[in-house]
This record gives sequence, C-alpha cells and structure tokens, in this order.
Amino acid sequence: MTGFRLTIQDGEFRDGHGREVTLRGINVAGDAKFPSQPDQPSHVADGFFDGDSVKFTGRPFPKEEAHLHFSRLKRFGYNTIRYVFTWEAIEARGPGIYDEEWIQHTIDILRVAKEYGFYVFMDPHQDVWSRFSGGSGAPMWTLYAAGLNPQSFAATEAAIVHNTYPEPEKFPKMIWSTNYFRLAAATMFTLFFAGKVYAPKCIINGINIQDYLQGHFIRACAHLAKRIHEAGGIENDVVFGWENLNEPNKGMVAYEDISVIPKEQALKKGTCPTIWQTILTGSGRAVEVDTWDMGGMGPYKVGRALIDPHGEIAWLPADYDDSRYGYTRDPGWKMGECIWAQHGVWDPSTDTLLKKDYFSKHPGNGDHVDYAYFARNFFMDFFRTYRDSVREHHKNAIILLQGPAMELPPNIKGTVDGEDPLIVYAPHWYDGITLMTKKWNRTWNVDVVGVLRGRYWHPALAIKIGETAIRNCFKDQMAAMRQEGLDFIGNHPCIMTEFGIPYDMDDQQAYKSGDYASQSAAMDANHYGIENSGLEGYTLWLYTAKNNHETGDQWNGEDLSIYSLDDKPLPTSPLPKTPDMSQSTSSLLKQATAGQQQQKAEVDDDNSVTPANIKRTLTNASISSQATSRQPELSATPGYRAAEAYIRPAPITTAGSIKNYTFDLANCQFHLTLQAKEVPTSEAPTVVFLPEYHFPKDACVVETSSGKWEISSDDDETAEIQRLRWWHGEGEQTLKVTGVVKKVNAGDGAPVAEEAGYYDQCNQGGWGNCAVM
Repeated sequence: MTGFRLTIQDGEFRDGHGREVTLRGINVAGDAKFPSQPDQPSHVADGFFDGDSVKFTGRPFPKEEAHLHFSRLKRFGYNTIRYVFTWEAIEARGPGIYDEEWIQHTIDILRVAKEYGFYVFMDPHQDVWSRFSGGSGAPMWTLYAAGLNPQSFAATEAAIVHNTYPEPEKFPKMIWSTNYFRLAAATMFTLFFAGKVYAPKCIINGINIQDYLQGHFIRACAHLAKRIHEAGGIENDVVFGWENLNEPNKGMVAYEDISVIPKEQALKKGTCPTIWQTILTGSGRAVEVDTWDMGGMGPYKVGRALIDPHGEIAWLPADYDDSRYGYTRDPGWKMGECIWAQHGVWDPSTDTLLKKDYFSKHPGNGDHVDYAYFARNFFMDFFRTYRDSVREHHKNAIILLQGPAMELPPNIKGTVDGEDPLIVYAPHWYDGITLMTKKWNRTWNVDVVGVLRGRYWHPALAIKIGETAIRNCFKDQMAAMRQEGLDFIGNHPCIMTEFGIPYDMDDQQAYKSGDYASQSAAMDANHYGIENSGLEGYTLWLYTAKNNHETGDQWNGEDLSIYSLDDKPLPTSPLPKTPDMSQSTSSLLKQATAGQQQQKAEVDDDNSVTPANIKRTLTNASISSQATSRQPELSATPGYRAAEAYIRPAPITTAGSIKNYTFDLANCQFHLTLQAKEVPTSEAPTVVFLPEYHFPKDACVVETSSGKWEISSDDDETAEIQRLRWWHGEGEQTLKVTGVVKKVNAGDGAPVAEEAGYYDQCNQGGWGNCAVM
C-alpha cells in the first residue's frame, strides 16, 4: 500500500510515513439533503411533489463558496470530511437517468477539498428513506415503484412530512424520526433488504423489487465512483473511502408480532401506531392509536388519538399508469391493494390480522429471523454487493460499514468479510435525552447503550447522576460501541461518523441572550466521550452552510450545525502579516527539560494588548460563546456558537500509536500519551493541532517527557492553522499543553487571576467575559 495517502495497518490509520493518523472531521453539509433547484428545504410546500425535475447542483454549496467553507473548517482544526450526498441527487429524474451536472459539481468541490488537505469519505445519506416519506435520500420514483402514493401519506399518516404538515412552523421537534415505524419507510426498507423473501409477488421489469431498488442504488453510487475515478487526481488523493448507507433500517424484518410495539422501539413521539395499525390506516381505515411525548425521563404515554384517512389509501390506484418511469410491473402485483394483504399478512375483507409473526420467519426455509439474522444475511448481502461495485472503480477504497443505528454490528469476525484489510466500523451515537428534549440536563442522564444491550435488570439503574458521571457515561457508551466493532467485525478502525448536539436548546434562548453555556457544556461532554473512548476518528454532525436561527438546518426543524448565518463567525484567515507582527508569530523551537517551558502573553496590567499580540487578538478576538464588551462591533450577533467546545486540540499524525488523548476545557489543558517504537524523523514528527484560540503560541505552557518541540503557524494546506510538532524518544511518551488566558472582566470590571482555568474564568463572570489574549 505504499504511495497511498491514507491506509490501514493493525487497526489504525497510517500515512505514508507510517504515522498514526487521527481523523478529526465533520459532516459536510446539511444543505445536501434537499434540492437546490428549486431551493426546497423541508418547510417549503410549493412544488414538493414535482420530484422528477429537481436538481442538486450547487449542493452542499456553490463552487465559488467552497474556499470560504473549507478554509473555515480547516481553521477549526478538521482534517476529515464526511461528504453528504443523496441517491436522489444522482438519479432524481427516473431510473437510470443520472445527473451529470451534479456529478461534475461534486468533482469540482472535491478538487477544492484537496487543496485544503482534507481526507474525504463519501456518505450516501438517507433518513427514513426519502424526502417524500419525511427524511432524505431516495428519489420519489422509488416509492412509486413500490406501489406507494406519497401524495396520500399525510392523510393516512403513512409518514409525517414537514413539507405537507398543515402548519410547518409547528412541526413537532424530532417527530420525523418516528417515520421509521410508519408504513412508508417500514415498507420501503423491508422491500429494499428482504423483498425477495417477504414480497415475492412484487416483480418489476422481471426482477423482484428488492433487486430493482438495490440495483439502482448501488449502480448510482458506483457510477459516481466511476466518474470520480475517471476525473483523476481525486481518488485516494482526497477521497479515500465510501460508507455503505447512512443509518440503514431493517424495516419490518424480525418483528415478532406486528400488532404490538416492540420493546426495542425506544422512540415514541406523537401518534404511535403499531405496524399492524399503520398497515390499516394505510388502507384507509380509521384507527385509534396511542399518543406519546418525550420528557426528561424518556417517552411517556399521553393518551389516544384517532387517525382517520376518510377512505384515502397510501397505495397507488388500480388504474395508475406505470409508463411514467418506463418500467413494467408484473400482472400478479395488483395496484390499489396493500402488498401485505396480497402476501397473506391480513385479510382486507374482514380487517383481520392473519400472520402477526410473518416477518419473524423465513417463508422459504422456516428459519427464525431476529435482528442478528437480518444483519448477518439481508444486510451483509447488500453490503458485499455495494462494496464490490464501488471497488470495481475505486480499486483500493476503504469501505465504512454502518449497520442500523445503535444496534450491534453484524458478526463477521473471522470470516472473509471480516478479514478485509480495508474496512472500518462506522457507528453513530447521540445523547438521546438532550437531542429529543433539546435541553442540557447537568443533573442526570441515561446509559442508553447499556439499556439497549440489556446490562441493567431495571432501566432506573442506568441513570447517571451528576455532570462528571454523565461525561463518563458518554465515554463508556462510545468505548463500548468501539469494543463491539472489535468483537463483531475484527481489528479494524472505528470512526464515529455521527454525533452532535441541538443548538436550539431551551426554546432558542441562546439566540436571544447570547449565552451558549448549555450548548458548550453539552458539546464538551460529547467530545470528552469521543476523545477518551479509543476511537480512531470521528465526524461531528454537522456543518450547514445556510443554517439560521429561524429554521435551523432547513430540515425537519433540526438545528445541529456548528455554523449559523445568524451567529458571529470565527475568522477564516489571519490578517496580512507585517514585518513587526511576524516577529510574534515565528516558530518557537524549544528543548524540553524535566521542568516546563512557558511563554507568557504580553498583556499589560490594565488588560490592554501590546503590539506583539495585536495581530492574534484582532484575528481571533474571542473564543467566547458571546460577544464581549470590548468588541461592541460584534454585539449585533449572539456570539461564536459554543466554539470553545468544538475547536479543540487533537493529534493529527502520531509517530507511534496513541494510548490516550483528551482536552480538558475546564483547565484549558491538552494531554497526549503515545507509544513510539522509534524516534521520529525530522520529516515525520508527531503533529498536534493546537488552536490559537485556546493556546496562543507565546502564551502557553508545554511539558514533554522527552525530545524537542515547536509551535508554528503555516498555510501548507491553504488555510493557516497552528500546529505543535514534537520530536520525541522511543517508548511511552507524554505531552501536556496548558493555555494561559486572562479575564476581560468579572462582570464588575475586576480582573480575574491569570492562573484561573479558562472554564472557571468564564463561569465566574459569564461566558461572554472570556477572551484569549
């Protein structure tokens, strides 16, 4: 594998010098979920069902804006991009009709990403199947191919869709995710993964609907891989891999009894039908169902509600003209009737459920079908085909395996699939309590992974009390998921390809007050878990180019973007250097001693900034979550959106193997312990991203166990960032860097002692009073 920019050795990412690479990344971008022509975020209804003519060219952002976004992300310390795109973007107009304009735009954007030195892996993104079933991903024609009528989803509640919600501004928060348990998405995923087993009558163009849907999805992704390969200079140089499918879902497969809500369905919000009830309402029947809400202690039952479609059905009418998309449906597949009735699951003449366990048995061989069976068979069959199709064009592509969210990975350790040297485990994790309630609770949280894995005989025992326990709980959950990858897949890297926090907490109070303390604490706790769990990398959810306070990420009321047009953006590039200013930014090469090295900021007693520091102060005026009194020109916008918590130091390349690393925001300290087999060469030291926001080069303390180090800023990858380079000895080595900050004021104008920790200073007088000097 010599000559490759990134490869895998012994379960770790390595660069061309043999150094361990830590992938510190972010998802780019949320804007990719919906079309650009017309610009159709989820709260816009006009033209929604004209899904055949939409275009995604210009997503995730226009080419002329690419440098702005990538330079910003590079300055934040990210070296990795999870590149979000949808199947719909490739193949919206109809089966086999690819949008070459969008593909060329994607290639152009990837070329810009290359200039910034990003590692990129491609994410074929979906949420609850499609925009037309309440999420994102698949083209509209896939629903028609399955016999469903998306224009009737609202009346039947086959899906709760923001675009068709009566009052979009009152769309319940996070209710979109309940669509996985409603007719549209549950049917589509069942057909996609197991149509040949559970829907053998669904034949289209002479093949089962499973092969039809999977075939088109895989060929669309493979076509994109082919075009990237043919473009030259992108494959391996910037795009190193492909994820299989974002958050795949098993649909109805493995449901023991479709007339009850399964115990694993932890998400309950709004109307909460069983699969049997959603089948009935999908066929026009009025059904009374339970209603739920999400509270501080999790979901709780609210009451009952009637879903009455008034005879409207979610299936295409009997006289539907299939010629629209050029495919031919087998005569044995009747339009105007529920496909599950056609397969004997229920009798529409009496509305009787005949086979409540239909999806927990394999009709062909009688096997009992549970989740493990689904993962080992249905999912892995898809994964192999996807992997092989991508590698027909991208020969040495690293494939990121992602199974259903929060579930165990498929057990392939020791098999041919598990021995693949270029495979990565890519789970997702979210703090569900914070995500669903949109509040940061410092008092208690829950070990969700432990509950899902049955580690507690009672859920109450999974409650963790106190912020320290909550942070450790996050760490333990992520570490457990990483270990599951090792146990079930093998010695492969693990990247957490999604985690994140809602910024619109507490009814968007931060947007009015400018106080992002809750968001900062939640973001810091999430990163604490990531950094201490042994993961080989992560990609934070999310960066959205057009996020704003009113509509968030422009999709289903979510607001997880670290960037917003309505918040003060951090600078994306330094001010032009002058001869005098360059003296304060020169490389600081220091020989380590048993003691510590310290370079103090040149700040006068009255907190004024000396000429040696004015460049840094103007460039990076404040890392606080709120505009300060010293910067009245910034007061029109709330602040930096909790940037102090996500702009963090991290190892970039390690001459050896990382044993552990973490950033202590409370004391503004970075710790790294590594194991080195040999002394780093002059060309390949250990390199750490050291954000000047927390660690001004001449105002921080560096302690090492051996060797020498330097702190310097350079623009080797277009955007200027500050790095610490460290040449150390063999064996176990340690690095500690402490930032030195000063208090602007303590609310009453009194300065705070220089020795006070960053987090403590900010808490003493409010986050807005903290500034890196």
